[in-house]
Amino acid sequence: MDGLHAGDRVILVHGWPGLPSDYQAVRDALQPATVIVPDLRGFGAAFDGDLPLADATADAHARRLLEVIEDDGADGRTVIAGYDIGSRIAQAALRLDPSRFDGAVLTPGYPGIGDRAAAPALASVFWYQHFHREPIAAQLIDGDPDAVARYLDYLWSAWSGPAAPTAHPHREHLIEAYSRPGAFAASIQWYLANRGYAGDPPPIETPTLMLWPTEDPLFPIEWADRLSDHFTDIALRPVDGSGHFVPLEAPSAFVDAIRSLLAR
Repeated sequence: MDGLHAGDRVILVHGWPGLPSDYQAVRDALQPATVIVPDLRGFGAAFDGDLPLADATADAHARRLLEVIEDDGADGRTVIAGYDIGSRIAQAALRLDPSRFDGAVLTPGYPGIGDRAAAPALASVFWYQHFHREPIAAQLIDGDPDAVARYLDYLWSAWSGPAAPTAHPHREHLIEAYSRPGAFAASIQWYLANRGYAGDPPPIETPTLMLWPTEDPLFPIEWADRLSDHFTDIALRPVDGSGHFVPLEAPSAFVDAIRSLLAR
C-alpha cells in the first residue's frame, strides 16, 4: 500500500469504555507497518488491581506508552492515533516527547474546548463524568455483569451515530472485560484524575489530523474553533455520519488519515 512500509510504526490508543480490539479493522488495514495497540492500565482486560489516582492521569498513561515503544526496533516513521481518552493520552505523549513522533491522528477533546462542556445546557450530555466521580457509580455497577452490560449498551446507543450497528461490534468481549470485580471502578479513576478539558499547555508541533465526527453528541464540530491555538500544524477532517466511536464506526477515516501522514 502507498505510504505504508515495514519500518513504519503506528501507535493506536483506545478510549473509554474500550479495549485494543476497538482498532481491529484499523490495524488489519495498516499492514505492513508495525502496529502497536497498548493495553491501558486499569481498563478492561488490562485491569490488574486498584489503580491509584497518580497512575490514572493522562501523563502517567503517556509515560507508560512511551516506555512500551522505546525499544521496539522500528526504524521508520511513527504516527500516534487516539480517540476519546486515547486522544488525550496521545496528546500528553506528544507533549512529553515530541521527538518520538512524525504525525498524529486525533479525535476530540482537546484543551480548546475549555469550560464549554461544563455548561448547564449540556448537563444531559456530560452527566456521566460527574457520575463517575462519585463512589455510587462503582457501587451500582462494578462487578455486576448485568449492570455493566446495561450501562455500556446505553452509552453505545447514546454516543454512536445513526448508521452504527445497534450493538457494540465486540460487545461480549467488552462486557466480560469490564465486569470483573474492580475493573469498572479502576477504569473510571480516569474521571477523578483528569477533570474537564480546560487548560493552557504548550501547543503540539507534530503534524496532526483532527478527525471530528459530525454525529458525536459529546463534541459539536463548532468546538473545533480553537484548534490552531493548541496545534501549530493541524488539519481538521470532519467524519460525516460517525458518532463518538470513530475507529469502530468509520475505521477507514483513521486508516486514510494515518496513511496520508506516513506518505508525507
